[in-house]
Amino acid sequence: MLCWAESIPGNQAPPERILWQKTPIELALSVGKEQRIDFPGAVRIGLPARLQPILRVQSIAGTLYLLAHQPFEPTRVMVRAIEGGAVYLLDLSADNKSTPTAAIQVFDPEVEKSELSSDPAEPSPTFPTYGYVALTRFAAQQLYAPARLLRDLPGVVRVPVRRAAVPLIHGGQVIAEPLVAWRAGDLYLTAVKLRNSTSQAVTLDPRTLRGSWLTATFQHNLLHAAGDEADTTVVYLISARPFETAL
Repeated sequence: MLCWAESIPGNQAPPERILWQKTPIELALSVGKEQRIDFPGAVRIGLPARLQPILRVQSIAGTLYLLAHQPFEPTRVMVRAIEGGAVYLLDLSADNKSTPTAAIQVFDPEVEKSELSSDPAEPSPTFPTYGYVALTRFAAQQLYAPARLLRDLPGVVRVPVRRAAVPLIHGGQVIAEPLVAWRAGDLYLTAVKLRNSTSQAVTLDPRTLRGSWLTATFQHNLLHAAGDEADTTVVYLISARPFETAL
């Protein structure tokens, strides 16, 4: 329990959980304050042209970071899941009066149902065996590549992973949260978001990772101070067991 506590700052507000029921999510942004929205999986956002100069958007795996530079009227924005094609609607606005909202976590019952519906006892067909490099490249493409470049790997399937902070890195400076996981034969591949929680830059070192991993590859190995655009990255972990067991 002590390890868990050192990985999550005590002043971090719990996220506001919203159940997606096909009703647009209304969100009033506070100008100059960054808003975080977590989705069930990796997503892409379609931003209207008129908002592009005044709303900064960063999409990292299943998390959007929104920062309004000036007020704007309510505008509908479409967010699309990379896998499965689910579409979420946000009605965004910004002003100088709204109180910054805690991180928002969007739950989609259809996605949860899909991930849990497969029968693990059902025999699997024979698929190619992939090396560590190929699997890591696949995960990175799923999170960062343009939709037109995405491709599936036969035999690599999504598996459920709990999206909650975990004590992955020693020291408590970096907050880690699993984003998405796959299984490829006897191997498990997990993409984990890493965010610097301190005012100092942090250099990532695989030797500080907790758990039993066959490989660990950082998208970037330097995290800038908390609040900077580059304070967040992703690590791709390959293990012989599911993420929760390997940790």
